[in-house]
Amino acid sequence: MISVAIDGPAGSGKSTISKIIAQKLGFVHLDTGALYRAIAYFIDKNNVDFNNENEVKKCLKFVDLKIEKSGAEQKILLGGKVLSSELRSLNITKIASRIASYRCVREYLLNFQRDFAEKQNVVMDGRDIGTVVLPNASVKIFITASPEVRAGRRLEQMSKSGEKPDYNEILDAIKKRDYEDTHRVIAPLKKADDAAVIDNSNMNLNQTVESVLSIIKERVESI
Repeated sequence: MISVAIDGPAGSGKSTISKIIAQKLGFVHLDTGALYRAIAYFIDKNNVDFNNENEVKKCLKFVDLKIEKSGAEQKILLGGKVLSSELRSLNITKIASRIASYRCVREYLLNFQRDFAEKQNVVMDGRDIGTVVLPNASVKIFITASPEVRAGRRLEQMSKSGEKPDYNEILDAIKKRDYEDTHRVIAPLKKADDAAVIDNSNMNLNQTVESVLSIIKERVESI
């Protein structure tokens, strides 16, 4: 099986780009960040203290998390409910960022991700795919952009969902998330040694997609 690992910070566009790449290659896409957000959503709805790792660990045995195929994408189901836009709120983002530093949560989701990649050609995006989840991935790419550009993208995304976000609040949240992701002890956000880097601060979506496709075709002869 061919696996493409795409890592990068919040707001870099890696999930959108990964979906498009998967469609173009006929692969299946898995947004691993959505898995963490789904657990964050469960924690929020059940009033679990997300700052208490022991409490989070206890609640994991009650999490009914499933992944179902939907064409070239995956649906994230929690207790049978399909989760989508509700996973993108600032509150869920804050909780997801916090619990992503917990060993119990990362171990809970690790098998989900690896089993998925063993069964089909996959494009998987996250923060530690190339370094921890799929260290032997066929292709590794690290996508990034400046915090200001990423905040602007998130602002546009949230506005389209009917929210009325504040740019400075989003920018502060992204900078905080960057710090937490890169400084956590367990599986920090970082570029894999053998990953290609794309800074798309001054690139549009199509240009980024073409750059990613070019790298994949260079590294995988059968594509």
